[in-house]
Amino acid sequence: MEQYNIAEVNEAVAAANPDRPAIITAETTITYAELTSRTRRLANALHQRGFGCHTERSELAGHQSGQDHMAIYLHNGPEYIESMLGAFKARVAPLNVNYRYVADELRYLLDNSKARIVVFHDTFAPTLAEILPDLTDVALLVQVPDDSGNDLLPGAVRYEDLLAEGSSDRVPLQLSPDDLYILYTGGTTGMPKGVLWRQHDIFISAMGGRPFGQAEAFPSLDAIVEASRNGGARMMSVAPLMHGAAQWATFTGLTGGNTIVFPADVTRLDPADVLATMEREKVLTLQIVGDAMGRPLVEELEAGSYDMSGLLALVSGGAALNTALKDRFLEQVPHAVILDAVGSSETGAQMGHTSMKGATATGTFTPGPETSVVAADLSAELAPGSAETGWLAQRGHVPLGYLGDEAKTQATFPVIGGTRFAVPGDRANWKADGIIELLGRDSVTINSGGEKIYAEEVEQAIARHPRVYDVVVVGRPSERWGSEVVAVVQCAEGETVTPEELLEEISASLARYKLPKAFVFRETIVRSPAGKADYRWARTQAEEDAAQG
Repeated sequence: MEQYNIAEVNEAVAAANPDRPAIITAETTITYAELTSRTRRLANALHQRGFGCHTERSELAGHQSGQDHMAIYLHNGPEYIESMLGAFKARVAPLNVNYRYVADELRYLLDNSKARIVVFHDTFAPTLAEILPDLTDVALLVQVPDDSGNDLLPGAVRYEDLLAEGSSDRVPLQLSPDDLYILYTGGTTGMPKGVLWRQHDIFISAMGGRPFGQAEAFPSLDAIVEASRNGGARMMSVAPLMHGAAQWATFTGLTGGNTIVFPADVTRLDPADVLATMEREKVLTLQIVGDAMGRPLVEELEAGSYDMSGLLALVSGGAALNTALKDRFLEQVPHAVILDAVGSSETGAQMGHTSMKGATATGTFTPGPETSVVAADLSAELAPGSAETGWLAQRGHVPLGYLGDEAKTQATFPVIGGTRFAVPGDRANWKADGIIELLGRDSVTINSGGEKIYAEEVEQAIARHPRVYDVVVVGRPSERWGSEVVAVVQCAEGETVTPEELLEEISASLARYKLPKAFVFRETIVRSPAGKADYRWARTQAEEDAAQG
């Protein structure tokens, strides 16, 4: 099998499909030929300014990088995709920035990542300006216009002006499968960490390197190109591209020669805008992140009148989509399927579950070809049917490590039986039939009265109540239990629900020891822009509630 560089793959696919739309927005359409020209211009401009690769992979440890890093601090749009591809073509390593970060959080990430280049929208200029004096590594600021009205920062260059500096010729560099793809973790349970991937490994794992539904990777670049000639489907991700699942869905689409569609408003989730865009463009697949995105879309489907005849699949990754929402969606779009995708920054895509009308479920998955479960003490790889609850793991195409952190690299990517695994911290059971039951992230597991309680399982049970809009479950200190289960609940608009009613609802599906000892009601549940639960925020709410008596 060939070793792949993502930029080389994109160049080849684009050459085979030059006039096909690669990106469609409310304002413009960019063909594959135009995408190649624009990303080459960006890459040449970066290369001419001296950015690129300075130390080859063979001379580095797994937690080290020999490339310059580009921080992408943008809302969704063509510039996000172009920045990633342009960086790849210049042998610069792009990385994602959470645009919700306040100044201190942004300072940490840009310092931790040693970003040399920052590409950012006008709207983020004030936050960036506040911390720039502290960032000695940053050498180039690239500012993308929006309607915020913020001025160009001193020393910054406009995005289109930078592209105008570069030639549309192929960049005079030998690209490598070892070139980096960097994905920062969300930081909802701890400080964000930069996961270092070889481009070849993330491409095979999550960015289209395997034909859909097949275990074996494409054997050659020619095979990828030939498959792309049958592309052209319209695909949309409403999750922010700063989230790994959205990047993977987008680049899988581009690998297949398909068209990436953006709604008109990319700064927030506007369900009516999303559905109207899907109707107009006949979008085939829609990628979301769990209930936080699924619920408002389903509510708009139920309230409005949209032609979803072009939609084949709703794909949810990064957070669970509860069965009640799945049933409601399939009532509106009965011909579609719902694909639950499980993966993480440290593993890539791992496993999935398909639901269709009349047959929905959440929590059990068919593993991918390199997905496994390892023993709790990391001593061995478990076999299907093992009675032991272990760690969900990935082998084969896994990351090199965490940027700048040798100790965490060794802990998360252990060698077991001579094989290197990625074990990011999810508990799982491997059933005898080969199906994996995902229990949840160990960092948010609650140890109460000697029992392990998985927050996601309790959340799923509570979320099924029709008057609950959103819920996050955490543990808080308890003299009696050590830690007690607390549910932080947001009610549906105009609705109320009592703790007694919630307990009655969930008692039928949860053992008594898993039931929340308290319910904390809030007007809004705080989540990341990608829809992931912010457990640190929820824990603060639970502890403040206890302090208030």
